[in-house]
Amino acid sequence: MTKVFILDANQQPLYPVRISRARLLLSQGKATVFQRYPFTIILKESLSHLTLEQLGFKIHPGVKTTNTIVGKDKKI
Repeated sequence: MTKVFILDANQQPLYPVRISRARLLLSQGKATVFQRYPFTIILKESLSHLTLEQLGFKIHPGVKTTNTIVGKDKKI
C-alpha cells in the first residue's frame, strides 16, 4: 500500500494518506502538489482540529537501492 505525504497550509507534516485520498483532495481543489519526489501534497486551508501522531523514520541503505520506512510503530 503506497502512501502520499501531506502537509497542512503551514507546511507542518500530517499523517500520510492513501493515493486515492490524495487524488480526491487534488481533484476537489483542496490541495496542490508541493513536491514531486517524494510525492507530497499541501493543503490549501489550515486544519486546527487535527491531532498529530508520532511517526518513526528509518533508512535502509543497500548495495543497489536505499529504502525508506515511515510508520507508527516505535520499533522501526
